[in-house]
Amino acid sequence: MPFILSMKDTYRQAVEAATGGKNTVMYDDKGNPSIMVCVNKQNYADIITGGASTPFPAFIVNGQVKNEFWMSKFQNIVHDGRAYSIPGVDARTSITYDQSKAACEAKGAGWHLATNPEWAVIAEWAKKNGSMPRGNNNYGKDIAAPYETGRKAGTSDRVLTGSGPASWSHDGTNDGIFDLNGNIWEWVQGYKIVDGIAHVMVDNNFGDAESLWINTGVNVTTGMTSGHKILTLKEGVIPNSPGMLWEGLAIPATADATGASAYGNDGYYFNALGERFPNRGGHWTTGAIAGVFALNLFYERSFSSSYRGFRSAFISSI
Repeated sequence: MPFILSMKDTYRQAVEAATGGKNTVMYDDKGNPSIMVCVNKQNYADIITGGASTPFPAFIVNGQVKNEFWMSKFQNIVHDGRAYSIPGVDARTSITYDQSKAACEAKGAGWHLATNPEWAVIAEWAKKNGSMPRGNNNYGKDIAAPYETGRKAGTSDRVLTGSGPASWSHDGTNDGIFDLNGNIWEWVQGYKIVDGIAHVMVDNNFGDAESLWINTGVNVTTGMTSGHKILTLKEGVIPNSPGMLWEGLAIPATADATGASAYGNDGYYFNALGERFPNRGGHWTTGAIAGVFALNLFYERSFSSSYRGFRSAFISSI
């Protein structure tokens, strides 16, 4: 078990014992808990056929290769200005990109808004593992398996965090990360488009200012129609980057009205005018286009709605 900046207590010990150490309880600077899931280091070759024998960017921070990062098990709530991963609650919505980022960073060192590289490696792992998560993408149900339901959050068609079946987690077990398909779109950081041109964070340097992100010069909307479904993802070296690969970011290369089952027939939305920030996963009304590969680049950083939230992640500096 790696060292974690949190205190030992009976709650944490119970969670770790129940999940074989795959989940833990982390405490922030206010002493409040979040349930987190360990995502172990993956090389491209581990989960992408023909991939390189080098780590996904999610596991490289400021040039240091990490053995793991920790992802919120649940979509987050906000309490006292801080983000928390708690089961059985109505996730925070109507929050902007910058407000989401601030609520994560307020928790202390190592805490951050989940990044696009972190989301991408989880998506690719689920694809390789044959456990592409279902979820609340049809008013409390999964559109492909309507017998799978979550517990409604009051009068909303959102469901309470983690209240769906195990098939709604990234590994198909109750130890996994829940609600990556539907319920609410999630802001992620480390990626944006400006007039369609992709700008990316170096590796997983979540502490970098946006001014340090790479202007790839690549228009990731050219030849595609917003609202279509993903056919293929971009591959190869990212221009102007220090050898980074598109495979680490799960960015669509082509899309059409049908999509590819390999990517869950997930949807790709964008607005090629101005600066747009990514949402992942879909929400409770997006139906079949929701999924762990779904990407929405339609909105500005100041946008908020009852369809959008976020989750935090943690990486130790050690």
